[in-house]
Amino acid sequence: MNPACKDITSFLVMDILERAQAIEAAGHRVIHLEIGEPDFDIPDCVKEAAQQAVADGRTHYTHSLGIPELRQAICDLHAREYGVSVSPDRVLVTGGTSPAMLLAFGAMAVPGRHILLTDPAYACYPNFLRFTGLVPRYVPVAEEDGFQWTPQLVWDSVNEGTAGILLNSPANPTGTLVSPEAIEAACASGVPVISDEIYHGLTYGQPARCALEFSDDALVLNGFSKRFAMTGLRLGYLIAPSPMMGLLQKLQQNLFICAASVSQWAGLAALSPDGLAAAEAMRQIYDTRRRVLLAGLARLGLAPRTEPTGAFYVFVRADHLHADSLALAYDILDKAHVGVTPGIDFGPGGEGHLRFSYANSLENIEEGLERLGRYIADHCG
Repeated sequence: MNPACKDITSFLVMDILERAQAIEAAGHRVIHLEIGEPDFDIPDCVKEAAQQAVADGRTHYTHSLGIPELRQAICDLHAREYGVSVSPDRVLVTGGTSPAMLLAFGAMAVPGRHILLTDPAYACYPNFLRFTGLVPRYVPVAEEDGFQWTPQLVWDSVNEGTAGILLNSPANPTGTLVSPEAIEAACASGVPVISDEIYHGLTYGQPARCALEFSDDALVLNGFSKRFAMTGLRLGYLIAPSPMMGLLQKLQQNLFICAASVSQWAGLAALSPDGLAAAEAMRQIYDTRRRVLLAGLARLGLAPRTEPTGAFYVFVRADHLHADSLALAYDILDKAHVGVTPGIDFGPGGEGHLRFSYANSLENIEEGLERLGRYIADHCG
């Protein structure tokens, strides 16, 4: 067995989802507030573009970096939304953001060096890092700071063994944003910055800032799964400094060849005015759901200390209900038939918390809150 694989952990939210599916198979209705997947259908223009690509025979390998039209559209998006200039030869289109992450970490890997990430953070980051030979080094972050980097934390955490700093804004699991000051500090720290921006376009107040606004050398990960509800089409991209592109392209050619051709043409349609308008309509609905979920959790004594203003998650302290978040999540699922994600999935600093996703209908969110209220009254009194 590859030694790098021995420490790879389960993705606990998937374990919860699979238990929920077994409960559903037994004839019970489960309210899914655990999974971070949009419940919307893909925009009509995306459907039409995918169908047209098949009809036109665009079903073969593409350039390993991606079709030129899509790479240019990604550059145009960054120019409009962030005021940054990116050349298409710095864009690598991938089969989802996870492959982009694997390629980025693989290109940066120096065995034994570490990547800094917040604790809590997205559950899969440390496993990607371990697989590529890098060491995940958790940096505890404060709840009153939205579980996010501060400039002082950046400066205090970087040392000679640091291979890079990983930013995620808006963040999973917390739904909070990294401040511009913290992004600027990370980009000025003297080590590479990897910015996971997959939830950009899903903010409810101030827009998220792109790391490329602060450094042309930042590596940016993004994709189409969250903003455009295109999870099953598996389409992402990586923007990297020019000196890295040759290695990244060779890795792409060997590991993946290219992203799926049909998905690339669909992604081009997603970045059209019609696609962006559809995404904005979804964002507005998420915001309504966010406010309803926050109000309902507050009534149950589960209000977050910092209001989440991005992605579609609320991360709350729940150790007064049970100190073991995994046991609590399973108990809520088994007794109330509500799926929630245990905080321990996101690192030691997540223990004692639960993550709620509002990527579900308003009706289901309200029913889930009612069930959770009955569970607390019956089992946590």
